[in-house]
Amino acid sequence: MEPVPETVTDPDDPRLEPYARIRERDLVGRGNRFIVEGEVTLRLLLGRRSRFRAESILLLPERWPSLAGAVAACPEPPPVFLAARAVMSTVAGFPIHRGVLAVGLRGAEPELSGLVPPPPSPALVLGLAGLTNHDNVGAALRNAAAFGADAVILDAESCDPLYRKSIRVSAGAALIQPFARLTADQDWLRLADSLGLQALALSPGAVETLDEGAAPARALLILGTEGPGLDATILARARPVRIPMAAGFDSLNVATAAGIALHSIARSQGRLDGGR
Repeated sequence: MEPVPETVTDPDDPRLEPYARIRERDLVGRGNRFIVEGEVTLRLLLGRRSRFRAESILLLPERWPSLAGAVAACPEPPPVFLAARAVMSTVAGFPIHRGVLAVGLRGAEPELSGLVPPPPSPALVLGLAGLTNHDNVGAALRNAAAFGADAVILDAESCDPLYRKSIRVSAGAALIQPFARLTADQDWLRLADSLGLQALALSPGAVETLDEGAAPARALLILGTEGPGLDATILARARPVRIPMAAGFDSLNVATAAGIALHSIARSQGRLDGGR
């Protein structure tokens, strides 16, 4: 049975409180909730591949007909509120152009061991160390999903993949790509050992290039922030590798580097369309 949306005309309606002051709350956090915007990302949130669920949906009235089927297909369809553009913009605190918002619920954090196939199965995990730019985190998750990575793991310093901008830049991949954070008592190399992964530290200063020989069947690819890069202790304990580039320039955006390196490893592991 197709859910029946409710029309809301008052910006102060308490049912819309989770959507209030979106940009301001992006800075201070919103607890166990996150904001999704746009039809593509909403469909991913509602789909079976997402480990998250929608608490509610807020739409312009004209957007409802095209999304009604996706909402109805949910095992537990969330409430849907319809509001005029002026009401949506007042609630959000900025002009709403796409007319599609939703509040998602995080749920419990997954265990790292449950995200990675056990040995001897092939595995590809992307590690993000100290990435504080939401665009880079979102783009890295998009690349991870595109090249079939089993999981993305972030350290405590890296920003939240469920920040609104990260979700948008990821094209919704943050909602379907498995990810987790290092716990306080773990570091990258101990994590790799515990999961049976070989740690590859991506660095422009490495001697070995990614295209020299086959990539490991079980790889943890660790990337650091732009500029400082990875900590020297990680480089000393992992297997440093670099992306070959034209002479005289060795700088890539970290998300671009992640995409190139993931593609190289995924192709070597035979996990892309057409195998190797």
